[in-house]
Amino acid sequence: MQLTDLPRGAHPGFMDRGLGPGDDWPTELVQALATCHVFVPLYSKRYFTSEHCGREWYYFNSRALNHAARVTGAVETIIPAVWVPVDTRQLPAAARSIQLHYDSEAYEANGFYGIIKLSRYKDAYDEAVYALALRIVRVAERSKVKQGLVADYDSLESAFGEDGLGMTSEQRLRITIVAPQQDALPDGRVDASCYGRTAHDWNPYRSDSVRRPIAEHAAALARGLGYRVEVGDLFQHEADLLTSGPPSGPQILIIDPWALMLPRCQQLLQQLDALNTPWVQVVIPWNREGESEQAEGKLRVALDTTIARKLAEVRVTSTRAVHGVPTLDEFSMVLPKLILAAVKQYLRHAQAYPPVGPVIERPRLSEFVADPPTTLERSDG
Repeated sequence: MQLTDLPRGAHPGFMDRGLGPGDDWPTELVQALATCHVFVPLYSKRYFTSEHCGREWYYFNSRALNHAARVTGAVETIIPAVWVPVDTRQLPAAARSIQLHYDSEAYEANGFYGIIKLSRYKDAYDEAVYALALRIVRVAERSKVKQGLVADYDSLESAFGEDGLGMTSEQRLRITIVAPQQDALPDGRVDASCYGRTAHDWNPYRSDSVRRPIAEHAAALARGLGYRVEVGDLFQHEADLLTSGPPSGPQILIIDPWALMLPRCQQLLQQLDALNTPWVQVVIPWNREGESEQAEGKLRVALDTTIARKLAEVRVTSTRAVHGVPTLDEFSMVLPKLILAAVKQYLRHAQAYPPVGPVIERPRLSEFVADPPTTLERSDG
């Protein structure tokens, strides 16, 4: 409060510990996450094993990524405070790129918990708290993150996965962009402003996202959930998408409806739709401006006749993904659900590889009859 011009009585921040039993804490918490300018995770081993903390992190980080897509230059919005020191080599993927700031050796070695408990570190504690407050205020004044959508808290995914701290591997995820190139637009598509030299350059939310193609944004969101991402276009991933063998990993197709006006794209998507590949999930970004609004009827017919099966699969997870995601913020909310659905389907259909070595037969339960005791055992009894 002393470092800001907030009026007396205003609340400069929010901590969920103040909510008591019976309070509608998820709604209040998501409202705070949707409006705050800075996110301050309190690092400890327990923090990174908490599903709720992982959900909070992912929701705010998606807001930060949306903001980064709208501005130029680096954006710093997550300011960690170390409660108990953790091994940075064991941090979940979502936290590895976040810089830690230590203002004293005592704080670095003991964290806030240690310098609070040990009286000889009172000066170090005061210094660390003041430095953290300064950093929070500076970041808040510099990074005016746009208010996010107030989502259903239970629908949020955790940024830390199931393993949390100490997670050693990252699940592979393939993202495929299906969109025209700027110099090869279909008939009826005159406005080329959202396209580029390759499908990777497609930016369906150009009026809202001035600098980041949807491929980059989707990859950043997926990495925020701990996935190792590979991005390509429909032709680069054609062989893997259309294979009849076991799946190589979960996949997300991000489809521009205008691409279905190109015969080759339509043919490949029809072939994909004929296969039983539920680990391949699709999402349709749909910025209803100009030509896309005027051609909506024919574009929807093309979608329904080309990938009807895929649309039915995805509709179970998200009707918005099928009907068309109109904004960047909504895309950031829809994508995690589709990724989770793709991963679950992949694990259900993936080929299992038994460990190397001799085959050990499964043990079986059978009727067991004990040997009768001997004469000596009876006499001892």
